[in-house]
Amino acid sequence: MTIQIVQVSEMFVVGISVNMQRHETHKIKTLWQQFSPRKAEITNLVNGKSIALQNFILDEKGEPNNNFNMWACVEVSNLSDVPSDMEGFTIPKGEYIKVLHKGMDAGKTYQRIMTEWLPNSGYTIDDRPHFQVMGDKYKNGSPDSEEDFYIPIIKTT
Repeated sequence: MTIQIVQVSEMFVVGISVNMQRHETHKIKTLWQQFSPRKAEITNLVNGKSIALQNFILDEKGEPNNNFNMWACVEVSNLSDVPSDMEGFTIPKGEYIKVLHKGMDAGKTYQRIMTEWLPNSGYTIDDRPHFQVMGDKYKNGSPDSEEDFYIPIIKTT
């Protein structure tokens, strides 16, 4: 697992969100089924990559609080033209770790970050949104799938 520390500029995204609890993972598939056919309605795209975004606050164990927002979205150059029944959101700028995730077990990758890398890193997880960027190498359901995880961090020392 290779971790890069990167600076992410403020990003604008447009998409569909759903409030969910940690045990309601079935809502994620429905969210993407609603968003994917409507992606073409979004103007001013920065690129064609899809973004999965989670907006939550971590508890003391590094787990999301029970309720959080899950987004299916894309990056746009501005929020001036948001299609009806979609929302715009601004991802704040800041320091993130970027991790290339391969396969479909996102939980395992996230767990390794939290238990192996984070404790000795000199960083803690920030409460800015977490997001995953899914480009050309993303293949839903395939062990060959690749996506980039972005996890917000702040220096502890």
